[in-house]
Amino acid sequence: MPESPRPAPKAGRPRDRHIDRAVIAATLEIQEEAGYAGVSLEAVARRAGTSRPAIYRRWPGRAHLLLAAIADRLDVPEPPDTGCTLCDIGESFNVFVAAYRTIRPEVLSALYAECAPDPELRGRYLRTIVEPARQAVGRTLDRAIARGDLRAGVDRELLLDMVGSLVHYRAMFGRAHLADDEAERAIEVLLRGAAADYAALVEHSEALEREHLDRPGVRHARASRP
Repeated sequence: MPESPRPAPKAGRPRDRHIDRAVIAATLEIQEEAGYAGVSLEAVARRAGTSRPAIYRRWPGRAHLLLAAIADRLDVPEPPDTGCTLCDIGESFNVFVAAYRTIRPEVLSALYAECAPDPELRGRYLRTIVEPARQAVGRTLDRAIARGDLRAGVDRELLLDMVGSLVHYRAMFGRAHLADDEAERAIEVLLRGAAADYAALVEHSEALEREHLDRPGVRHARASRP
C-alpha cells in the first residue's frame, strides 16, 4: 500500500516589511541627528516602534544595520547617456555625491573602523559605500572610451580609483563632504589628463546646453563652464 503523502512543513511567520522599513528609516534619522554614537539598537527600536529582538532577527548588530540603512540611501540610479561625456560624467558623479552627503562623515569613518577587523564586514562596507560610485561613473567612462573621447590606453581602473577617492577621502578624514564646486573642479582636472581632446568635450557640452536653452519655454540661466 503506497504511503500517504506527508503534509508540507509549515512556513515560519513571514517577515514584516513594515518593520524593516521603519527600522531603516529610524536608523537613518538617528545617524543624521546624533552621529554614529547615537545609533544603538535600543534607540532605533524606540524610534521604529519595535523591539531589540525584532531588529536582531534581521541584523546581527549595529554595523550590519547601518550598512543596510546606508545601502538603502545610496541606491544610485542608472547614469545618464546623453552622448556628452563631460555632462554624463559630471552628472553620474554628482548624483552619487548628493546621496552620499546624507550620511554624516563621522558615521562613515566610525563605521569603517568597526568593520575593518572583520573581513566579511569590511567587504560589505566596500560593496555598500565604495562600489556604487565606481559602478555609476564606470559605466559612463566605458561609453566615453567607446566614443573615443578618452585617450587610447587610459587606465580605467586607476581613473575610477581617483574619482572614488575624491568622495571617500574627504568623508573619512575631513569634516565635510565634497562640495559641488570642488567636485566640478576635480572632474575637470581628471578629464584634462584623460580626455583625447578636453576642449572639444567642453565645446560639445556648451553646444548641447545652448540647444536646450533655445527651446521654447526654457528660461534657465546658462551655467558657467570651466
